Amino acid sequence: MDRDTDFTAYLAARQARLLRTAYLLTGDQHQAEDLLQTSLAKLYLAWDRVQDRGSVDAYVRRIMVNENNSLWRRPWKRREVASDRLPDSRGVHDAYDEGLGAAVWAVVQTLPRRARAVVVLRYYEQLSEAETAEVLGISVGTVKSQTSRALAALRDRTPADLDPTLRPASGEEQ
Repeated sequence: MDRDTDFTAYLAARQARLLRTAYLLTGDQHQAEDLLQTSLAKLYLAWDRVQDRGSVDAYVRRIMVNENNSLWRRPWKRREVASDRLPDSRGVHDAYDEGLGAAVWAVVQTLPRRARAVVVLRYYEQLSEAETAEVLGISVGTVKSQTSRALAALRDRTPADLDPTLRPASGEEQ
């Protein structure tokens, strides 16, 4: 009975945030609900084995990413496209985004699942490169290269009115 009480308390506290993460990974509310349900079922089965209660969120994120990525692990999904364009040399400071900007999110949803997972974990969940690598089960170098490719794709796909590098600085005339 203690197990069910602990698990129910965890769900009450974290379910909304986990659903948000699932939505950010899938880009679809229904798929997010399915992903979360599957992930929580797996968590419940492993609840007694989770020794460090402080790392439950990381454990669930790992389950969600693994479940969501099961499609892109197939060989036909591993095709990568080379680009002859160099990344922008200007730095742009990205502000924290709760995922509410529908226009920006529409562009993020055009990314393949793997790239979207890296972007969601790095910039929406604000995980470090090492934490992202751990959740995805890949090396830090792969996180860096996937992030670079995803950001390059986002730069190419972002409409001009959403591009912060094309906006006048505050105080400048438009």
